[in-house]
Order: sequence, then structure tokens, then C-alpha cells
Amino acid sequence: MNRAYLDKLFTVVLAGVLAGLVLAVAALPAALVFGLGLKNLMPYTALPEALKTPQPAQRSNLYANDGRTLITSFYVEDRVDVPVAEVAPVMRDAIVAAEDVRFYEHHGVDVRGVARAFTANRREGTRQGASTLTMQYVRNALAGDPRLTEEQRAAATEITVGRKIREMRYALTLERQIGKDEILGRYLNIAYFGAGAYGIAAASKRYFSTTPDRLTLAQAALLAGLVRSPADDPINGDADSARQRRAYVLDRMVETGRASAADAEAAKAAELALAPNTTPNDCAAVPADHNDWGFFCDWFTQWWNAQPAFGETVDERQRTLRRGGWSIVSSLDPDVQAKTSEQVREIYPETIARAAPTAVVQPGTGRVLAMAVNRTYGVAANPDGQQNYPNTVNQLVAGGGGITGYQAGSTFKLFALLAALESGLPLDTVFDAPRVYVTQYPVGAGPASCGGRWCPANANTYWMDGDRDMWDAFGRSVNTYFAWLTERVGADRVVEMAQRLGIVFRAPADAKMAHDGAKSWGPFTLGVSATTPLDLAGAYAAVAAEGTWCRPTPVTSIADPSGRKIPAGNTDCRQVLDTEVARAAADASRCPVGDQSMYRRCDGGTAEELAPGLRRPVAGKTGSSERNATETVVAFTPQLSVATIAANPDDPRDAVGGGVQKRQIAAVGRILAWALRDEPVRDFVPPGQAVAFQHTSPRTGN
Repeated sequence: MNRAYLDKLFTVVLAGVLAGLVLAVAALPAALVFGLGLKNLMPYTALPEALKTPQPAQRSNLYANDGRTLITSFYVEDRVDVPVAEVAPVMRDAIVAAEDVRFYEHHGVDVRGVARAFTANRREGTRQGASTLTMQYVRNALAGDPRLTEEQRAAATEITVGRKIREMRYALTLERQIGKDEILGRYLNIAYFGAGAYGIAAASKRYFSTTPDRLTLAQAALLAGLVRSPADDPINGDADSARQRRAYVLDRMVETGRASAADAEAAKAAELALAPNTTPNDCAAVPADHNDWGFFCDWFTQWWNAQPAFGETVDERQRTLRRGGWSIVSSLDPDVQAKTSEQVREIYPETIARAAPTAVVQPGTGRVLAMAVNRTYGVAANPDGQQNYPNTVNQLVAGGGGITGYQAGSTFKLFALLAALESGLPLDTVFDAPRVYVTQYPVGAGPASCGGRWCPANANTYWMDGDRDMWDAFGRSVNTYFAWLTERVGADRVVEMAQRLGIVFRAPADAKMAHDGAKSWGPFTLGVSATTPLDLAGAYAAVAAEGTWCRPTPVTSIADPSGRKIPAGNTDCRQVLDTEVARAAADASRCPVGDQSMYRRCDGGTAEELAPGLRRPVAGKTGSSERNATETVVAFTPQLSVATIAANPDDPRDAVGGGVQKRQIAAVGRILAWALRDEPVRDFVPPGQAVAFQHTSPRTGN
């Protein structure tokens, strides 16, 4: 009978009996042990999922769209798994010497160690453990499994006889199913090394700014020593204790033949040579020189929290993010983001309370390339009465969390234009627009009320009144034309069109009106509802993409720790407009920004200086709310859509004035020019003759 067989047999006989004794100061009565039942003494058992398919908590990393530039990480435990083959042999030797010198000899339970601990605990009145490296891994894996409840994880480390026996049985079974090196690798990836570093990869980075494959003997011995006593970490704790633990590990390596005496002495004498390196955690930890990334990061967390694929509740989704080890390639383009941030500060510097939140969206995918605002992302104190200036973590660009948005003025005329085209009216629909137009829509008292009826007026009688078609009216932003057009197609159709293109009613009053009073909401056409630059850029991007609306997304791909990409990272696009309707709207949208429609029907626009500077086909719209309280500019090409709104987020009564719009137009033009500088010039597809000049039945095809 060989020695290995004897060891296994001895293990079967003694494992269950001695397990409880190791935990106790005195011997456990035999009757109690045998009272646990024969089933509990069986050495092999089915493994739980935590051991069959381990999922230790790992940090998730959020990258820019190049897949390499780290924006930040999210974690409760700073850990990222590495294959054991990528761990320096000296580190593997050090951990075995420190924690389980007979690791490669036993079968999961070290009979000699159990007997030694039992004897020591009886004679010396001390508590000496007998956990093998495999048993330690079992305990850590169960305690850290994100699939278990907090109660289940706590049960994995409770000091009971049953837990110890279960741990031994799992260890024995595990060693029958996977090899020693795999167990060692799992252990190194799950162990806590102090200073917030979980796993050998995080520890190598945290203490020495290196990777596990480059660890030296002195570094490996130090890290191995910290596993038993992580509170002695030399960064935050006791460097002398860490040196003593290092020396202990080096002595054990010499005793077991894993290091020469000379090498060990040299390692003992070496300085600790720490090179601490922290892993950023959450959006507040974006790189200091890229503080503007914080607003995109914040919106990413909003997006993640809304995805049912990651859990049933927000709390579950956050646990999934912070424990799941995801590799998330975002849509953020650092180059476009930098230019957008620069141009936003050309509109308004950080030193004033007014803001210019701006979003850049890719038509056809919904990917958000940039989100910028002239604010510092952070929670530092602000002057009294200024919640969002100069510091804020509120989502000024995308809305949510109490930010309902800003009125976008005449940019909402797009939705009336689309509803009219969809109803069968052509671009050539002519109306003699008066200075003031009295509509059928009831309104309260105010400057746009005529006997209780909504009666908008044109801002420039000479330039706007008279016969106008859709090209001309959209280019010159003729209020009375679009009030008349809204009556023809129905205000509820205009509201529905906005919702179809992704406009979200975050203000309760707007949501109630859209739900209960859309038929009488004529003023909606002139942009009285609050919106955000992100929603607006996404809506105009649908026109740029010939009717395909894509839900704005902050991600390009999401991969699990194995590298498998999951569907939650895919784009969410759908055809929401007839292609001809979208093409016709794009054609009319060329008029406001100084471009020319395919049918040469543009005759004046509110932002005519934009197109000549860009020198490529472009479309868009400007908007001013009542009293110029806010100013808005949207511009798009087939490849990109940009929207910016000037407002005071803390004081809607602070009218920004019309003068800022010139700076907005210039900024949007420069953002487009920069972002598209290496892209081919693409033209819009012209609309057909029917949608341009003929009344038809409703155009709801595609």
C-alpha cells in the first residue's frame, strides 16, 4: 500500500472527527462528532456553484472608445483575475511557503497539519489552525461569491464544527476535480493583501506599480507575508511588521528549498522599495486632468442603473457593476470631448453662473462621443444659492436626478415639420404667415394670449411675415407658420413625434400635459417643454440617419471577465420615420444654417454663418425661449449631431440674452469641423419629388 493511498485513507477517517477539535481549545467529545451523522463525515460531496464556476468580486473598468484609455473603475474589492501562468514562479513559491508548505503533497486536507494542530491546542492551550491553502480558497470563494446573499456569505466564515467539516469535504472534492496549479491560481486571485488590494494583480499594482509576472523575490515574499496579516500593510500600517513577515516567508522558502540562503539574505536586506499605485473608483476618481469626463461617467452610471440585464433593482445593478469584472468600452471619444469642453468654455467660462451643456451624438448608433459643460465635476462647496456653480455632480447635460432640462425654443419646430410631412403635406406647403396668429388652443393670461387663445407673434415682421413654405419657414423660424401648421396636423401629433424621437418629459407639469392635454398643447411647437442637449441631439440625429432613432448610449461594448461580449452593450435602434419624411426634414433643416436645399428653396436662415465655415453639407436649427431666457443651437451632418443650450440651471429667471447664440453657433461649427476633420464629406440624400411638392396620403411606410 503506497504512501499516497495511506494519506487519503487517513484523511477519510480523521478529517471529520478532527475538524471540530482544531477549532476548540479542548477536545470535542466524540459523541458530538459522531452525532453529526455519517453523511457529514463523507469526504466527498457535490460542489456549490461558487467552487465549480467561481465568480469572485472583480473590479469593472470603464474605457474610452479606443478600448485602452481608462476613464475610471468601479469596485467594492479592487481585484482583476490573471491566469496562474502569468504569475512569477517566485510568487507562487512564496505563497506556498507562507501558507501551506505541503500543498503539493496533500489532497486538500493535510492530515499531519490537523493532527499537529489538535495536539498543540490540547497541550499548549493555544489555537493553532490547520487550514490548507485549498481550504482557505474554499472559505474565501464562498464568502466572496456575489451570487450569494450577505447571510450566505457570512455563514461561510462562521466558527462552527459544521462549517469546518463542510470546508474539508469541499477541499477534498475540489482537488479531485481540478489541478493544484489551478487551485493555486484561484487562491492568488482571491486572497486579500491589505491596502484595499484583492488578488495578486491588484496587490502587485498597489504596492509596486508592477504586474504579477514581474515580481522579484523580495516583493513576492512581502506580499505573501501580508496574506496572513493584511493589517500590517506597509503603506497604511506597520512597515517593520511587514519586514518581519517578509523575513519569515524568506526563511520558509529556504527551509523548503524554494530559495537559496544567499538570495533570501539579499532579499531580507533590500529596502521595501514601495511604489504605491491606487486604482480609481467611481466617477469622482476620473483623472484630475480630465475632470470633464466626470459628467459622461455620471451619465454612464445612470444608464447602467436603468438596464434590467444587470438586475431587478438599482441596488442589484450596482452590485453587478462593482463586483462583476466587466470590461466596458464606452463611446466617449477623448479627442472630441476635449474639443467640446474647450468650445463650451468659449461660450461661457467656468467663472459665471450661466452654463452651456453640450452633447455630441453619432447618428445611426446613438453613441455619445462627448458631454461637456462649463462646470467642475465634484462636490466642493458652492456659494449660497448656487447648487450647480461652479462645482456639481448633477447631470446638466443629460438630465435626471432633479435636473429636468431647459426650454429649447424653436428647435421643437422640427417635430411639427415632421408631423406635417408624415400627414401627407409636402415641403412646398404655403401659408401667408401674419405677424400674429390666433389659434384655437386655450391658454392663460400672458403676452401670447388673445382672449384666452394662444396667439404667437413673429419676432421679425419684415423678415418673417408673408407667404412661406416649409423650407422658408423653418429657415427663418416663422412662429405663426408653425402655429398654423400645428393646428392642421394636431398638437397631439407634434407631441407624439417628439416622444418618438426620444424627447423625455422630466418636469412633472410637462409629463402631465403630454399625457392628459396634448391635443390642446399648441405652444409645445415653440419649445416650451423642458429638454436636454442629449435628448435634442439624439432627436436631430434620427433625421440625419434617415429616420432611424437610436437610444443614446454611453457604451460601445461590454464584456464579462472571460471576454464574452453581452447584448446589453449593443445599440438600440429602430426606424421611427418614413425615410422620405426624414430626408425631407433634413432638406428643410439645411436652410437655418446657411446651407442650400436640394431643390434650391432655402432663402435665409437664423444661423447662416455656420455652413460656410464648415465647408460640408450641414443642417440644424436655432431656438430662443421667451425673453431669451435660454438659447439653443443644434447642427448635424450625416455623421454627427451636436446640441448646446445656454441657460442658468440655478435661476431660470436669469435670461441669458440673444447675444450668446452667436458664440454657440461658432462653437458648434468648430466642434463639427474638428470631429469630422478626418472623415469623408458626405451629403444628405435628396427627398423625392412627391414629398417635396405633392399632397399625399399619410407617409408612414418603411
